[in-house]
Amino acid sequence: MSSGSYIGKTYIMDKYLKWIATGFLMIGAALNSLNIYPWGPIANLFGGMTWLIVSIMWREAALITTNIVLATITFIGLIYTYTH
Repeated sequence: MSSGSYIGKTYIMDKYLKWIATGFLMIGAALNSLNIYPWGPIANLFGGMTWLIVSIMWREAALITTNIVLATITFIGLIYTYTH
């Protein structure tokens, strides 16, 4: 479902959330490429979790699955790094 196919509070909320999430992902990618750790993965985690919220609002199974997996992998990587 396209975010532009309905009107209301959900449309306004997801309109901003998807761009906030995209911004976090771009910042996270830039920080990762500059080897700025842990801020890169943390920014990616916030972006992925925000996109997960949007994908749940849209009821998009592929996006929900992708963002759950990516956020989980990032979270586990951060936990592993700081416990070993």
